[in-house]
Amino acid sequence: ANAVGDSLQPQTPSRHEKSLGLLTTKFVTLLQEAKDGVLDLKAAADTLAVRQKRRIYDITNVLEGIGLIEKKSKNSIQWKGVGPGCNTREIADKLIDLKAELDDLALREHELDQQRIWVQQSIKNPECQT
Repeated sequence: ANAVGDSLQPQTPSRHEKSLGLLTTKFVTLLQEAKDGVLDLKAAADTLAVRQKRRIYDITNVLEGIGLIEKKSKNSIQWKGVGPGCNTREIADKLIDLKAELDDLALREHELDQQRIWVQQSIKNPECQT
C-alpha cells in the first residue's frame, strides 16, 4: 500500500473504535475524572460522540449492576468504585501479603487439628501413653 492510497481511504471508525468495550473504557475514565464522581449522561454522550444513547444506558446498567455506580437522578450517575491514580501496585502487594497470611493460617490450622486428634486419641487410650 502506498501513502497516497492510504490517505484517500474514508475516515470511518474501525470496528474496534466503535466497540462497546472501548466505549466503556472511555466512559469509566470520563466518570472517574468527573467532579465529585458525578456525571451527566447527556454530557457524556456528547463528549464521547455517541449517537445511540442506548449504548450509554447499556454501560450504566452493567456498572450499576456490579455496584460501581449509582443513579443520582434521571440523567446523572455517581461513581462508587476506586478512583484514578489508585495505587494498584500497593493493592497487588497487599493481596500477596494476605494470601501468604492465609497460607500461614491454613498451616497453623492443620497443626492444631493434628494436635486435637492426638489429644482425643490419648484420652480414649490412656494406657498407651509413655
